[in-house]
Amino acid sequence: MITGSTGFKGAWLANWLLMLGAKVVGVGLKPEKDSIIFSSLELNKRINQYFVDIKNFNKINHIIKKEKPDIIFHLAAQSYVQFSFKSPAETLNINAIGTSNLLESVRISKINPKIHICSSSEVYGQVEKEEIPIKETNPFRPASPYAVSKVAEDMLGYQYFLSYNMHIVRTRMFTHTGPRRGDVFAESWFAKQIAMIESGIMSNPIKVGNLESIRTIMDVRDAVEAYWIMMEKSIPGEVYNIGGSKTLTIEEILNKLIEYSDKEIKYIVDKELLRPSDVTLQIPDTNKFFNLTNWQPKIKIEEGVKDLLKNINYWKSAPVWNPKTIKEATKIWFKLLSKKN
Repeated sequence: MITGSTGFKGAWLANWLLMLGAKVVGVGLKPEKDSIIFSSLELNKRINQYFVDIKNFNKINHIIKKEKPDIIFHLAAQSYVQFSFKSPAETLNINAIGTSNLLESVRISKINPKIHICSSSEVYGQVEKEEIPIKETNPFRPASPYAVSKVAEDMLGYQYFLSYNMHIVRTRMFTHTGPRRGDVFAESWFAKQIAMIESGIMSNPIKVGNLESIRTIMDVRDAVEAYWIMMEKSIPGEVYNIGGSKTLTIEEILNKLIEYSDKEIKYIVDKELLRPSDVTLQIPDTNKFFNLTNWQPKIKIEEGVKDLLKNINYWKSAPVWNPKTIKEATKIWFKLLSKKN
């Protein structure tokens, strides 16, 4: 079972598990029919998909009792940091209460699946330079409502392991990207704007936020493979950092996208894209995870960034272009991505 199966990582994980021959049950919000993720799920009819809000305890409880999953990947979340500042209560409801609903449903159902709680590197907040690379033992300093909600989710997983001896493993995934990434994240937002400039839908400059943040980045296709390998070898109660091997500033990621474009791209910092508090240094120590699994990422970030830009550039092949607004152009972008994917 995958919660958040209609999200970015959830859809990629579903594809990976189906490739391995697993029976997959999906739990997630119903996306718009012209969205990128909807099309990726529609391509594979073998997913037993429930369109359910993780905040609805009764429905989650019913699905758990009916399906009796052997393994649960809990990826459902409000994962947009910027949005969490505007709607902290909703972020906490989805991420903390939603996790509580899932774990309590499993507990009272009297089944004993392996459960993966997908926490986040954001729980560490702004670390000190001497704390780099970040170990799992680093203190929490959450710098956003999203990060606070992930601390709650992380600790709920640990508490249910301690209190009820449930097979729960937590991961703290560091920055990842790839095709079908939603445009509320930095690198996909850059790529979308570049594609719009290349198509004549908008003009220079593109808008960016803080470009000085340092991230260790990996491809989503590597990330979902790591999740599966972890669940095969996982030790109940443990937590693992998972991250890439390439460290870049956000500006360096932007420059790679610009390098792959066939247009001259200029950019300016938009104050609306700056967070009230930001995490600017994220470099993980992944030795614990490597020692457990011997796993390392395979896809070079250059390849992932090219795939991201190529994925978004598909929409440029439309035969007729006359959108009156950026909003209309965005709708067309989604529709064309759906057809190509």
